Amino acid sequence: MAPPNGSHAWRDYRTIWRWHFYAGLFCIPFILLLSLSGSIYLFKPQIDAWLDHPYDHLKLTGHPTSAHAQIQAALTAVSGSTLFAYELPTAPDGATRIIVTIRGERIRVYVHPETLEILKTIPEEDRFTRMVFHFHGELLMGNIGSAFVELAASWAIVMIVTGWVLWWPRTEEGLGGMIYPRLHRGSRGFWRDLHAVTGFWISIFVLFLLVTGLPWAKVWGEYFKEIRRLTGTTAIEQDWTVGATPRNPLPESSGEHLDHGNQATNPVRAKEMLSDYSPVDLLLPTVRSLNLPSPVFISPPPQVEGYWTAKSDTQNRPQRVKVWLDASTGNILKRENFQDRHVLDRMVGIGVAAHEGQLFGWPNVALGVFAATGLLILAISGILMWWYRRPFGILGAPPPLPSQPFPIGFKLLLGGFCVSLPLFSASVLSIFLIEKLILRRYSPLVHWLGLNR
Repeated sequence: MAPPNGSHAWRDYRTIWRWHFYAGLFCIPFILLLSLSGSIYLFKPQIDAWLDHPYDHLKLTGHPTSAHAQIQAALTAVSGSTLFAYELPTAPDGATRIIVTIRGERIRVYVHPETLEILKTIPEEDRFTRMVFHFHGELLMGNIGSAFVELAASWAIVMIVTGWVLWWPRTEEGLGGMIYPRLHRGSRGFWRDLHAVTGFWISIFVLFLLVTGLPWAKVWGEYFKEIRRLTGTTAIEQDWTVGATPRNPLPESSGEHLDHGNQATNPVRAKEMLSDYSPVDLLLPTVRSLNLPSPVFISPPPQVEGYWTAKSDTQNRPQRVKVWLDASTGNILKRENFQDRHVLDRMVGIGVAAHEGQLFGWPNVALGVFAATGLLILAISGILMWWYRRPFGILGAPPPLPSQPFPIGFKLLLGGFCVSLPLFSASVLSIFLIEKLILRRYSPLVHWLGLNR
């Protein structure tokens, strides 16, 4: 990769190149893992439907039992459990899905709607797509894994931005090597062109995926919540998880935020004890009439003096709706649409839906697969570029110039990254201290890493 003309430009270019190299060195293993797992998760609805196919094509006579009876069958199957949610059936000949909790863990129970036979029970977190979700977000390592994924995402943002600078045309050679690869330059030239061209075509999509994935991350998500608290924009009920999802999450409060204003004057509260789930039969016609996007869950109040709720949990979050219900009449007490949420929640919700490939149908999935495939090409081509260009006996990082100062533009960019990406900021400080206090004490290591003396 030839530097541009001019000593000042070369100093800027060399700095950017070094940061791009080290960012890629750290990110590539994560890029490979997260691109593959993310591509799988893009097809979550199709995978779930395929895995549940045996339970969605039952031989029925047309005489289903009541929803309350099905709930009781599920509770009996999981001794000592309580109802978390009843999923509104979508397939006319499918099993009823009922979510129960025992010791805080959610269990999905498949119940035959006519015979009340228990067809399957599985912990929610053991479902295949949930395991892919946890791997993609935390590498199955809890909050420690979430921090690693967040750190990789932060450095990947640096990698993308520095890649833009390296890609930016500095000569009059035309569009070859910029928007299409030149096929006549041999192996080294081909992999360099493929790397640069792929980065050009996917960079915006990848940057979007990286940014929209941050609200899930433990450190950045808490950082964002604290900023919202300080600015008075905190969400009453956040619609996404932060960090590792515990296997035994606390039940969601279904009624504590009900507005007692014009929409629900003197509402009638659910009088039944928590163990009495018979109101679900009264609530079902009301919920069905709303035609909410599936999956739709009807949940009892977590306390005696609470409200039943029905909620669309569709991955296309702008279509999500939540309603609070009167358990004695089946009437709707309050309805919350996506548009009723704070603008920040709507922005994150739209980003999450697009990140999961569910915002605008198959084109959204195709763009996600395109970005993930491009990332794999970037990672593989980056490895091959390094392999073909590596000097003997050293790592091969671009060597710095003596007494090279950081250009002002780079300092501003680095400052922006440090303010907006807390784990990146901590990692830069840690790298600086490790280099100054440890690495520079060992000359062979300094030479191998390509550091200044």
